[in-house]
Amino acid sequence: MIQQIAFLGTGLMGAPMARRLLAAGHRVTVWNRGPAKAQALVGEGATFAPTLTQAVDGADIAFTMLSDGAAVADVLFTQGAASSLKKGAVVVDCSSIAPDIARDHAKRLADLGVDHVDCPVSGGVVGAVNGTLALMAGGTSDTIARIAPVMEPMGRLTHVGPSGAGQVCKLANQQIVAITIGAVAEAMMLVEAGGADRGKFRDAIRGGFAESRILELHGARMVNRDFAPGGPSRLQLKDLEAVMDLARAQGLTLPLSQDIRDAFASFVDDGHGETDHSGLLLHLEHLNSTSRGQVPSSQTTEDRT
Repeated sequence: MIQQIAFLGTGLMGAPMARRLLAAGHRVTVWNRGPAKAQALVGEGATFAPTLTQAVDGADIAFTMLSDGAAVADVLFTQGAASSLKKGAVVVDCSSIAPDIARDHAKRLADLGVDHVDCPVSGGVVGAVNGTLALMAGGTSDTIARIAPVMEPMGRLTHVGPSGAGQVCKLANQQIVAITIGAVAEAMMLVEAGGADRGKFRDAIRGGFAESRILELHGARMVNRDFAPGGPSRLQLKDLEAVMDLARAQGLTLPLSQDIRDAFASFVDDGHGETDHSGLLLHLEHLNSTSRGQVPSSQTTEDRT
């Protein structure tokens, strides 16, 4: 069934997700804080909305793909997107935000007669382009069943629990991603120090117990020293801060998560907030005072902007 969709936030992840919805035949109106990124989708069939009110007018489903909880709250409540939605519409928040904020948004939307699903995603830009994202949905069974056909072009939808559960699962996902990036980066350091070739090492262990998407994609980035942001380190740090906040609230001690949070905090403080999170290798090289401890001039953030 064709739906009227508002897509709010058409950056690195939002734009390819909106394209998947357009390709499936849905009517998609796009809005972005910087309008040029939304306007770029008009040639592919999207309708550009200069204001949030226009974007959500008549929408059956409104997707949000924004940087953090504050940005989502600003768009939905401060700028009035939520109050402009028709009753019975669904907000599908694909942003990565804290679980308690997601639950608060669900309650505030319910008071307006609007349903809510927190549905953060994993799979990066490649997954968004190819429609292979992991979609972790928190909310009621009825609401998630309603949106399931619309989500199909974007990836694999899993109902993981009640409101907020999607965000909990995304934090756990980011926990695994960050720790595994750290493990692969440390292994790359050890391999080179021991006289082996990093690229050949990665090739040799593919298919063994250490195989993972992190080794495949981010391991290749480390070998090729290509740290242009797909997942900026500042956002990885934001997620790790939320992981540690949730752990403290639940009385958990997570030493590996704490260590990797501290490493990313140092990396971001050193000016690498926009460097891809696989660039944590640079932080380890710096700690070990290797001759390759800086981003090559061809890979600087300034050159990529």
